[in-house]
This record gives sequence, structure tokens and C-alpha cells, in this order.
Amino acid sequence: MASAVDMPLDAANVAVSSDDDDMVMGQDGDNFFAQDVAEMTNGGVVSGIPAKKLLVAPDDDTLGILLNQLQARLMEGQGETIWEIGKPEDGDDVGLTEAELKASEDTLRKLADSIDAVVTPLRQRQLGSGYMTEYLIRKRVDEEDFMEVRVAVVGNVDAGKSTLLGVLTHGELDNGRGVARQKLFRHKHEIESGRTSSVGNDILGFDSDGNVVNKPDTHGGSLDWIKICQESNKVITFIDLAGHERYLKTTIFGMTGHAPDFCMLMVGSNAGIIGMTKEHLGLALALNVPVFVVVTKIDMVGSNAGIIGMTKEHLGLALALNVPVFVVVTKIDMCPPNVLLDTLKLLQRLLKSPGCRKIPVLVSNKDDVITSATNFTSERVCPIFQVSNVTGENLDLLKMFLNLLSGRMSYDEHEPSEFQIDDTYSVPGVGTVVSGTCLRGVIRLNDTVLLGPDPLGQFQPVPVKSIHRKRMPVKEVRGGQTASFALKKIKRSSIRKGMVMVSPDLHPQACWEFEGEILVLHHPTTISPRYQAMVHVGSIRQTATIITMSRDCLRTGDKAQVRFRFIKNPEYLHADCRMVFREGRTKAVGTVTKIYPHVSAMAQTSRQKPGKHHHGHHSKHKAQGGTGGGGGGTGGGGTPAGGSGTGTGAGGGAKKAVTPVGSNEPIPLEKRIKHAPTTGNKHLGTHGEV
Repeated sequence: MASAVDMPLDAANVAVSSDDDDMVMGQDGDNFFAQDVAEMTNGGVVSGIPAKKLLVAPDDDTLGILLNQLQARLMEGQGETIWEIGKPEDGDDVGLTEAELKASEDTLRKLADSIDAVVTPLRQRQLGSGYMTEYLIRKRVDEEDFMEVRVAVVGNVDAGKSTLLGVLTHGELDNGRGVARQKLFRHKHEIESGRTSSVGNDILGFDSDGNVVNKPDTHGGSLDWIKICQESNKVITFIDLAGHERYLKTTIFGMTGHAPDFCMLMVGSNAGIIGMTKEHLGLALALNVPVFVVVTKIDMVGSNAGIIGMTKEHLGLALALNVPVFVVVTKIDMCPPNVLLDTLKLLQRLLKSPGCRKIPVLVSNKDDVITSATNFTSERVCPIFQVSNVTGENLDLLKMFLNLLSGRMSYDEHEPSEFQIDDTYSVPGVGTVVSGTCLRGVIRLNDTVLLGPDPLGQFQPVPVKSIHRKRMPVKEVRGGQTASFALKKIKRSSIRKGMVMVSPDLHPQACWEFEGEILVLHHPTTISPRYQAMVHVGSIRQTATIITMSRDCLRTGDKAQVRFRFIKNPEYLHADCRMVFREGRTKAVGTVTKIYPHVSAMAQTSRQKPGKHHHGHHSKHKAQGGTGGGGGGTGGGGTPAGGSGTGTGAGGGAKKAVTPVGSNEPIPLEKRIKHAPTTGNKHLGTHGEV
């Protein structure tokens, strides 16, 4: 196996030599951690005390400085941080003595207790004649609150995704025949075929000390989500996505609509990087989701190790969406060493390729886990885990890594709220329920939010009558958290995936058209105006037509500014959203750059209740008579002969009659026709009609 690279990795900018083909191993002596005490203590010295000894016997002023820094780092890490004690300064390679280390730890625990946080030792290293220790500091939370990290699980079919999640969440090893995955399947055909076809959700809870709290029911083996959340400080939500090519659109929706913090790319060690693995990796990279790799089935024998198909597709998607990726190689208990080595070499080559530019780190012990977890958000390090769901080998390292991950999405409670809907339900006795992810701000119980856009581009106010997180009732949901809302006086049929609930302060506007800068990853021929494909932006999944392009035509590898138009419904978008543009073998990724707000004809009219002068019948002379809308009746005072009238149409899209204010004279026929509302596609607005 390749040797370790003797090079310190900087937490802010991890780099590796371009001609180095070796896989980076974890190194005990390197510093991978966030800013230390020196950054807030005037170059590392307070009253002549070196930074590494600040916690030994601090005075009141020093304690105040340290407490402020601890609070700032906990806020930055959304409730947790890693703190080093005994880190040597420049030119010093000696840590603290045992007595100094003990005194520093006591001070750190005192600081943590004052802000209701828990200190957990991670590892201790000897530096010269002294020691250095890293601690995980995590704030305690209320029973109704917990930190949440979302991990999308992708990879080729039969890579062991559902089996690994069954083992992690239920705490029972697999029997080699897929018994662990049976607890996760939602549909009959999934149980029969053993293949996931829908987006599944499973949770893994950790308490303040980092211990797993999942305890399945002894009879049915089911998990009590409410109990898990009440006992957990951190909950990992696994988004189990489909590996088969047939369900790629479902996988893309899971990656974009569920807003994962990280992406776990599964690779079967016996089959190598085959099928949808590349497809899923590309999807994660496109969405800028951090990726880690898990190599499974290391006990199996296989001969078809090769980098093909959906493995690259999924990796590419993660990269395009800017989601950090880590890799899990499964089934190592049934794979000979030479086949496993070939798979790891191919995986290493894929991750180092120009499209990925990742640094693979093979995780083999707890030091490697801490090194990888603290550098993971730099998005260049890609940890690789080798596990077996049958023997349980290295599962403890994977759990430790998941416990150290921190969510990437921060929030400001003073910011206007925005919640994207990814699913709807109708619950007996409750009514309409929507689920999704809060992207920013805070939504509280009994708040009134704007739901939309509807087919006419409108947003309607709806009160929130209950909020649930992981089936547990809560009083509020913050940015970066997933939740379900029960809505008052709203029908499920009027809600669709892709709609949003936003604060009235945002004054939301829907759009039919938008511009985006896209990069064509693959297309068999050329793309030109009027080309149609499926657009994925967040939880939005709708076909769009290319209206104009900055180039005459687009081929594989081309980048251009493109203007799109949705073909069915207006949507709520804002600039800087990541997007995926896909149809068949065509793939393009990019960023939304400009929105063209849509102003509906309905928004420009004053809504009037139907009176006795409003007739509901259709008139075949509506182009000549009153001013009724496309699907409505004639105006109250209109006549087929074109007589004067001031009534409004009773149908959708009706406008006020165009008689001038203060005038009793009828308007000429040609002017009435000119001002009549559009009778074509009722979804087309007044802006950008084609």
C-alpha cells in the first residue's frame, strides 16, 4: 500500500503535490484544528504567559477572554467545537506536564459548565516530554431541541447503502443476506427486490458524550424517533437515495431538495466503482456537498472492479452541488486483499482526477478520524472508510466520524424565514401537513407565513398550527433544520413539491423565467434555443425551455449564460442557487444568476365578490361583448353587440371594464378588443409572454 505523505496539512488550505500518487494517511503530529487561543490573546501572550499555559492558572481577565472565545467558537460550530490544550507555539515542540494538563482541563470544564456545555476528551498525544490533548465541547440542549446534520447516502445499486444504514441505526449486524435492510424499506417491491426506489429517512442520535442512543424496540425492532431525539444532543439524518439508474431523477431530487450537509458515497469492495457510483459522485460535487467514501463488502470475492456508471454520476452530482463527499467501502469481510487494493487504487485515481481534485485520506484509526473530521469542511479532504456490515469491522470509526461532523448551514434568527417544501401529506384528524427544510430564519408556532407560488404566481397567508421535528412536537424550527408543519384551512391538492413558505417581510415574487450560468457536462450533440429538459433547483423539479443563450449552440464542456422558462408553473427562486439541468443522457450544472419576477393578471385586479349582476354563463361573443376573462362570463353590463358596460367578468383572469373614469361614452370596439385579457394559456403572466 502507498506510504504516508510527510507533509503537514493546513486546516484552511490542504494541498498535496500534483505528482504524488499516494493516498494520504492520517498523521499524528500534524495540526488540523481551528484557531487557537493565541488569536484572541495578542499574539499568544497574556501578562507574559504562553498561550498553551493560559488555562493552567488564569486570572479573572484571562478567564473572561477565554470564555468569550469559547462562546464564539460554539456559535460558529452551531453548538460544538474542538479545543486543544498544550498546543506548542512556534519553535516549541514540548507540550504540557501532567500537572499542567490536569489544571488546564479543570479550567476548561469550569468554563464549559458556566455556559452549560459538556467536555469530552478525544485523544492525547505526547510532544517531547509533555502532552497535548484535544477535547470535544458540545452545548447541552433542551429535550425539544437538538443539532441536526443531514447526510445523503448515494452509490451504485447493491453497494450496501440500506444495509449499512440498517446496521448503524438499529445496532444489529447483518447476516450476509440483507436482513438489516428490511427494516428500512417502505414499499412491497423494495422488500421483494432489495432495491431502494424512494427517498428514505433514518436517524442516528448521539448524546453529549458522543454515545449512540438508538435503542430499537425488542419486539418489532422499530425505532422510537421521539425518544431518540429527546435523549440526543446531535441527530444524524440519513437521506437514503436510490442507486439504480432508473431512479436517478429521485436521487437528484434527494440531493437538491433535501439540502444535505454531507454526502456518503458507498462503494462495494467486491464490485469496485461501477454503475451509478460515478453518477452520484458527480451529483454531490455539482451541489458542493462534502463527500466521504465507505468501502463495503471487504469479505467478498469480485473481479469486475472498474470505474463505470452511476458511481461517477453520483460523485459528479455531489461535486456540482458543492456537497462535501466522504467514501465508505463496504463488504470488506468477503473481498480478497488484491481486489480491495485494486478498488482503492481506482477510487484514489477517481478522487484525484481534474474533475474532483480531492485528497483521499484512508481512515484506519481514531487519530485518522479526528484528523479527517476537523479538516472535512475544507472540502478538499475526502476520507475513505472500509467497513463490513457482517463482522462490524471499522463501524466504530465511522460512528465516531459522524459524531464529530458539524452542520454547514448557519442561521440568523433576525433574518426573514424561508422554508422549502419537499413533500406533502394528508393526516386524518390533523389535515394538510408539509415537510421540508428551513433554509434561513426562524418559524415559530402560530406564525403566519406566505405559501406559494400557486399556478397564478400568488402567495397566500397560512397560519402554522403545529410543528414537528423527527415526529417530535416543537415550538420553532431554525435555519438548517428539517421539520413538518400542519397548516390551517389549506387543501393538500393546492400544494406541490417546490413551493415555499416564507416570511411576509420578504415580499416574495414568483417567476416564469430566470437566467443561469451553466456548464454542459455531457450532451450527445448540440443544445440550442427551444431545447427542453428537467431543471432541479432546491426542491423545484420542473421542465424548462431554453429561451436564449449567450452562444449559438452548446456542446459538451461549454459554459454559457442561458435564459430558461418553466413550462407548467411559476416558481420561487433567488440568485446564487445551484441548479442541475438534465434530460436523458444530457447533463448540465450551474448557478442561477438572475430572476425575472412574474406579475400575474390576477394580482392587478381588485377581487370582488360575485354579485347579482355577475353572470356565470359563457358567451361565444366575448371578444365582441363585455370584458369577461378567458374562462369567465360576459361583463355585467356588456352586450354581444358591443354596448357600453362597466361590470367585471366572473371567470378567472377577469379585468375591470376599460370605460374611462367619469365618462359614460362607450369605448370603440377595436379598443375593447385590444384591452381584452389574454385567452390563451392561463398560466402565462403579463411579463415575458411567448
